[in-house]
Amino acid sequence: MPTTITTRVEDFLVEEIDEVATEEAIDRSTVIRKFLLQSLREWKVLKSLEEYEKGRTTLWKAARDCGISLWEMIEEVKKRGTRVPYRMEDFQEDLKAL
Repeated sequence: MPTTITTRVEDFLVEEIDEVATEEAIDRSTVIRKFLLQSLREWKVLKSLEEYEKGRTTLWKAARDCGISLWEMIEEVKKRGTRVPYRMEDFQEDLKAL
């Protein structure tokens, strides 16, 4: 069951939300829910990529934690220019495997 959350926002923000609602032909609550979902996804991707960059998680786990596919996460890495944590030791091990 959905939970109601109340928060105070500045007047200009209400005006912006109402403009989006009018343009999209949806109500204010739906706009806010969409924005919250988009922002939450964005935050999860950023945090997961930070952990990946630091070598604390794999790209696969980062994708899973964000609820997106590995290919979508790879696209996020490319789009954001995330540094891939690939060490010289990793390279040498990969060469041995060949």
